Order: sequence, then C-alpha cells, then structure tokens
Amino acid sequence: KPSEVTPINAYLVAEAIHASGLPKGVFNMVCGKGKACGEILAKHPKVDMVSFTGSTAVGRHLHALGAQQIKRVRTELGGKSAAVILDDATPEQIGLMAGNVLGNTGQSCNALSRMIVPKSRYDECCQIAKATFESVKVTEPGNPNASKIDIGPLSSREQQKKVTGYIQKGIDEGARVVTGGLGTPEGVPSSGYYVKPTVFADVNNNMTIAQEEIFGPVLCIIPYENEDEAVDIANDTIYGLSNGVAGANMDRAMDVASRLRSGQVHVNSTQQSLLAPFGGYKQSGDGREWGKYGLEDFLQVKSINKPKLRKSKM
Repeated sequence: KPSEVTPINAYLVAEAIHASGLPKGVFNMVCGKGKACGEILAKHPKVDMVSFTGSTAVGRHLHALGAQQIKRVRTELGGKSAAVILDDATPEQIGLMAGNVLGNTGQSCNALSRMIVPKSRYDECCQIAKATFESVKVTEPGNPNASKIDIGPLSSREQQKKVTGYIQKGIDEGARVVTGGLGTPEGVPSSGYYVKPTVFADVNNNMTIAQEEIFGPVLCIIPYENEDEAVDIANDTIYGLSNGVAGANMDRAMDVASRLRSGQVHVNSTQQSLLAPFGGYKQSGDGREWGKYGLEDFLQVKSINKPKLRKSKM
C-alpha cells in the first residue's frame, strides 16, 4: 500500500513486477488513504505480518492494532540523525555531511539533519555548510538545465506548510539563519511546493528544530566542547535511525561511531550497501530492510519433530 501522497512510483514497481512474469497473486497493490486502507490491513485476521515505513505516530498506532491479535508488526519510522564532525575532519568531509540533508529535498527519514561541530571550528563549519547549500538550486521538475545536485519541490502543500512552520519556529526560538529562511526560492513558481534550503546556526539540542523531524532541506548546526559531549548530543533524541561521523583519523571516527545509538552510522561517507541491514533504534522503529536481516523479518521459525530412527540389529 503506497502513500496516497506519492503513489505513482509504486505503480511503476507494480508494472515492473507484472512484466517480470511473477505469478499472479504473489504481489498485490492496494491504494487508498492510510486510516481507511492501512488500518484494514493491520487489523485483518488473514494478514500475518505488517511492515510499515512512515511516521513514528502512525507506526505506534499500527503496533497497537497488531497487538490486539499478537500480530507481527515491523516498522521503519522517523529520524533526527546527526553528523558528528570531529576536530580533524577535512573541509571536503564537512561539506559531504552538511549536504546529505538536501537529498530528496530533505524528505528522507535517515537524513543527517543535525550537524554537531567542534567549537574550535564552528565558524568554518557554518561557512562550509552555507557554501554547500548555496551551490544547490531549487528547480522545477523536468528542467533540462538542472544539475544533478539541484533539488525540486516538496511532496505536498501540507508538507510545505510543515517545513516553513519549522523554519519560523527556529527563528522564533533564537536560531540564526545562515542561508535560506522563509519565502519562495528564486526561479520557481510561488504556487509550487518549494522551500529554501536552510541552514540554522546557534542551535541548542533543546530547540524544537533540533528534536523534531522536519522532513525538509533544513540543517541545524550545534557546537560541542569535547568528544563526549558530541556523542551525548547526538544520542539525545527519541530517534535512532542513522548518524554520521567525519574525521581524518579513521580509527578515532570508528570509535565514535560505535558509541552512537542508531541502527546505522556513516563514517566519512553517506553511501550505504544494500547488503547491510537498514533500520533504527528507539522510536525509529524495530524493523530491518536489506540483506539477511531484512529477509528474516518476513520469516517464521518452525520445528518438525519425528521419531528417531533406530539402527536395526544384525
């Protein structure tokens, strides 16, 4: 069941499955609104297992529905992931981590939407983030002149209002706009679902924009005094889907990565392997996708016992 906001990509998947020759009935797609359609699937006694990707609020509701039948429910939910910048990180590594939240116009549950930076390099990190965001243009879909790094609109008017509301909230709570902010980006229709890619500095981890999932191209920069504080800030969230670490010393970066409470951590890279399990800790869900562990969520163990054969006497 695809999201009612973005169903077309699911139609393409269904067409590809049909073209592959998969037997009828192995795969079925049901479209409809979440409350009406999703709840029926979650509560139906002939549905053995529910796997859901979406918001933490809906995931929590589906777990409650499934519990009524002791049904297995596996979820991949929201995130408020952090990129921890160590004091020996290169400018290229900092820029890579800063730009991660721009992918898919920020509409990724594992986007690195907080960047935790050493106070000794705070101004430098803010400037690198500013340059990274300003190198990206907001463009209309299908623009033949758009570059690979340019981004498009958000998924809906509702999402646009939500993201701009968070930008206003950040301003109201005292965060400093380094680039972006409110208003329509240049060169796109004011009627579209566009927002300016926005970098906030002078953020503390108690602010709303540092705790709640924005799901848009908004980066919050938070300073830290020492490595222990950086880890504490990164882990100070109800979510635990993803995190990142940037540093020139790989052994040190890997040590910091091992202390972060999330289902995955990117070290000096934002790429991920389809063979590695993807999923979260805490309120980012309990399911896993990809690789061996992604398959195991859909399997159930069964034992069959039979009489032990006795050796015949000669």
